Amino acid sequence: MKRLSVILLAGLLLIIGATAGLYFRFACPVGSGPAGPEVGRQGFAQAWSSRPVLLVGLGDSVTAGFGAHKGTSYFDRLARNPADEFPEMKGLDLKEVCPRLQVTNLSVSGSTSSEVIQRQLHLLPTNPPETFGIVVMTTGGNDLIHNYGRTPPREEAMYGATVAEAKPWVDNFAHRLEATLGQIESRFPGGCEIFLANIFDPTDGVGDAERAGLPAWKDSVPLLDAYNAAIAQAVAAHPHAHLVDVHQAFLGHGIHCTQFWHAHYDWHDPHYWYFTNLEDPNERGYDVIRRLFLKAIAQTGIPSRGAVKQGEGYLHPSSLR
Repeated sequence: MKRLSVILLAGLLLIIGATAGLYFRFACPVGSGPAGPEVGRQGFAQAWSSRPVLLVGLGDSVTAGFGAHKGTSYFDRLARNPADEFPEMKGLDLKEVCPRLQVTNLSVSGSTSSEVIQRQLHLLPTNPPETFGIVVMTTGGNDLIHNYGRTPPREEAMYGATVAEAKPWVDNFAHRLEATLGQIESRFPGGCEIFLANIFDPTDGVGDAERAGLPAWKDSVPLLDAYNAAIAQAVAAHPHAHLVDVHQAFLGHGIHCTQFWHAHYDWHDPHYWYFTNLEDPNERGYDVIRRLFLKAIAQTGIPSRGAVKQGEGYLHPSSLR
């Protein structure tokens, strides 16, 4: 009987997956070509700094690049353009402006916010004072969507939870973010800038995941908003942390992307930016995220020399000579 139950459950999941796959293929066109905001060339005309710069990726499958071909994830494209890069983006990468760039991506697909601390940060050593850090991170999404309603909601697997039930879990997430940002800063005595993305919503703000074959979840949008508020608050508390607003950019590119009457409909690019699993970007979505991170990094600037000293200002790339 137990074996039969397992077989039936596996069959049900296959049916749901196949149905969702057909839905996304025919109801949610992905489009082609570049996607996302324009990135200005002015800030990439010359090198930003001769310092050693370490680009670090932390977090979940979005930074790990799940669903993207090799070299086309947002993290890979931040570091160096692929050979077939879109013409308007050629030369707009960190290797172009940070000649001594090194790269390490510690993110792991499926990881939750506590696993960033437990399993990723200990792999990031304390760097020498001459090294400057650029840290990019996506986290929190898996805390919300696991285990897709297949198990009762709990902390870091809260799908189906009510706002009241999840309040302590949201508070704990905020504390974990604070600890994460503090530990990152401690690894870079020569200074760093941290770029933390908020969490996108494939339901385009409607909260109807059942449309894509998942169980209904009444409080999904308020809890997503609460997590994003915690991310914004953590960033605001750290002068060298910066919010990358992926949530706003992706509205209108989820499961309602073809509905021209929808509040977030994008007349210029009415296409789906998510992978078939609903929780990760597709390659056009990764292009969007790459551009958002790149713009945020270019607008922030890095110190032009040595370790960060008392009173030393930060230079924006557009002002470097």
